[in-house]
Amino acid sequence: MKYVKIISLYFFISCAIFSATAQPISVNESYSAKQLVEDVLVNSSCANVSNFSVTGKSFSTSQNSYGYFNNQGGSFPFTEGVLLSTWGSKNSIGPFVRSLGGGDSPWPGDADLENALGITNTINATVLEFDFKALTDFISFDYIFASNEYQDDFPCNYSDGFAFLIKEINTSTYSNLALLPGTTIPVSSKSIHPQINALPNSTEAIKSCGPENEFYFGGFNTFTSPINYAGQTKVLTAQKKVEPGKTYHIKLVIADQRNQYYDSAVFLKAGSFSPKIDLGPDRLFATNNPICFGESYTIAPNLPSGYPHKWFKNNVEFINNSPTYTVTTPGIYRVEVLITPSCIATEEITIEYTPEIVLSDATLIQCDDNSDGLAIFDLKKADAIIKNSGTNLSPVVYYESMNDANTHNNPIANPSAYASKTINQSVFAKVSNSFECANYAEVKLRIANNSILVQNPISTCDEDGVEDGMAGFNLNSQVTPQIVTGLPAGLIVEYYLNQSDAIANLNPLPNNFRNTVAYQQTIYSKIMNGTDCYAITPVTLVVNTFGPANFQDETLILCEGFSVNLSVDAGFANYLWSTGALTNAIMVDTPGIYSVIITNANGCQITKKYTVTASGIATITGVAINDFAGNQNSIVIEYTGNGTYEFSIDGSFFQENPQFNAVPPGEYFVYARDKNGCGSSVPFVVYILDYPRYFTPNNDGYNDVWQVKNLEKLPNSSLYIYDRYGKLLKQLTTSDIGWNGIVNDFVLPADDYWFHLKLENGRIIKGHFSLKR
Repeated sequence: MKYVKIISLYFFISCAIFSATAQPISVNESYSAKQLVEDVLVNSSCANVSNFSVTGKSFSTSQNSYGYFNNQGGSFPFTEGVLLSTWGSKNSIGPFVRSLGGGDSPWPGDADLENALGITNTINATVLEFDFKALTDFISFDYIFASNEYQDDFPCNYSDGFAFLIKEINTSTYSNLALLPGTTIPVSSKSIHPQINALPNSTEAIKSCGPENEFYFGGFNTFTSPINYAGQTKVLTAQKKVEPGKTYHIKLVIADQRNQYYDSAVFLKAGSFSPKIDLGPDRLFATNNPICFGESYTIAPNLPSGYPHKWFKNNVEFINNSPTYTVTTPGIYRVEVLITPSCIATEEITIEYTPEIVLSDATLIQCDDNSDGLAIFDLKKADAIIKNSGTNLSPVVYYESMNDANTHNNPIANPSAYASKTINQSVFAKVSNSFECANYAEVKLRIANNSILVQNPISTCDEDGVEDGMAGFNLNSQVTPQIVTGLPAGLIVEYYLNQSDAIANLNPLPNNFRNTVAYQQTIYSKIMNGTDCYAITPVTLVVNTFGPANFQDETLILCEGFSVNLSVDAGFANYLWSTGALTNAIMVDTPGIYSVIITNANGCQITKKYTVTASGIATITGVAINDFAGNQNSIVIEYTGNGTYEFSIDGSFFQENPQFNAVPPGEYFVYARDKNGCGSSVPFVVYILDYPRYFTPNNDGYNDVWQVKNLEKLPNSSLYIYDRYGKLLKQLTTSDIGWNGIVNDFVLPADDYWFHLKLENGRIIKGHFSLKR
């Protein structure tokens, strides 16, 4: 509670400091009930009021809970009027001081108010009552409800409220006119307020509640407010139709609910409670209710016909003394009714007219599939013609009779496929604008009687590589020109699979159409003149195939220095080679890709491609050898050439790999041979050298000497033999047949021996071998 008190003190100080800047209302509490009603609230010679009374609280001889108020030229919406409150009415004088409640001892509430608001426990009721004899058929008054309940969470809990109660005299049931517009919701602090949020950091159990009819809440007040209430509603109006000549009892009542400390008031606008003429609401574009073009509208005060009437349009009187007037053009209309010599009731109404909906009649022409004079029509094709480029119009609705169109009965359910019922029938179109004003147009349904010559078949070639009799047709470029030849200009052609679809405009074929029946298919062309059918005629589509035998693409080899023949079968209509030749065969001596296009008698073409690849004899440029390696000896043939080759080291066995492994020592002639048949290379001689890993000099004719095989092919080479201690034992020349294990006639023992071989190309080979006895 401490937090709330601090806030209250702050607002009190603020209001005290700035109160001089506000222009508060003034309040006079000395007015009697009769003065408040006759001189302030009604203030009209057109009113017949009596039987006045006011009850509330008299705090002293000069202070009451009711009175007269004036805004003194300030910002309060009403210049003057009647004030009814739940405390001393002078406490209503601004500015607003937060939490300033009545605090006086309470006085009774009002049961009629409780019944009207659906609440209980009202206190501090102030009531102004009087009788009213109606001279016209309509009464209303303007008011503002203000309350100090518009603080903290009070609107969530308390329902201070106001009621305008009326009943016929000598009856017991009141009607409450103080309701939110268009609802049955009474006016109170609980029914009109914005979002209410709990105070931050508060120790009090203050709750939140959502907005209620926030549109009618006028706002919270501050230290500049002309009245001393926390908030108030916007200007509200209470109104009711009454019966002229009858007397009604009026009861205006306001009260607190439960809490006597936070008070409320109702401010009634001076002069607003008076008999009025009700000509009805203005008929405006802004309120979405103008009068439709071409329609008449009767305005009437609904008063006894014996009263003199004056009628005005745009402030100009016209001669018409009747109690009603029929409007046919836009304007501001006013009526003055002389009720008594001193009472003239007047009212005006503004009437606007929608622009004319300009529609055009239409004629649809359809083709007849069985000559019975009936057909299926797409009525929607007439939409654009009917609307005549009009904007903001509804979709067109079609009817079989004008009566149905006028009464909006039995609309045609499927206008896109309407089956006509009679020869030369008409249907009727209805179009509305955004204000639900309508206009109508006639659509005549007629049958086309144009004849079309039988069409020649349209043929194309099956050129997709699959000889299945299926092909694509460009209908616009291949078929349409033939159909429209000799016909009037401006026609367009649509295509369908069958005549029924063409008549009903169902499933039109795409321009790029691929036949669905192999080799030959009949489709239907529908010739259109705008939205009308000119004629329907069948068209036969033919797919010619062309697939000669043995016509696959080929790859040929061209050996260097030679030429190759490219040829296809003779007997076709036309040949065209990529070289420009026009014969069925050509000779070429240059590798490359060649093609020939063959055309048959039907104009169908097929293309054959030749890939001519160069090939030739290889040149062996060298041989890479690996020898003195035992079973690791190898030969790798090195070569040049543009062919595909296989290789041999003996002229008999060929392999694709130029490398030969595990080659025994010896002399070899190596070859490279073209696999495409262009020939073999010149043989290349190569030697594989190696030495025995042991020898047995026992004169048995096998391994009796140790020698390097084929060393004689390298005559400038030198060979040295050492014992294990590095002692030179023997030097051999390439002419020597080898070493027999004897040195200086001394037979050396079995042992391992080493050699040093220097070849004539500078290569040095070292190794060892065994002498076995």
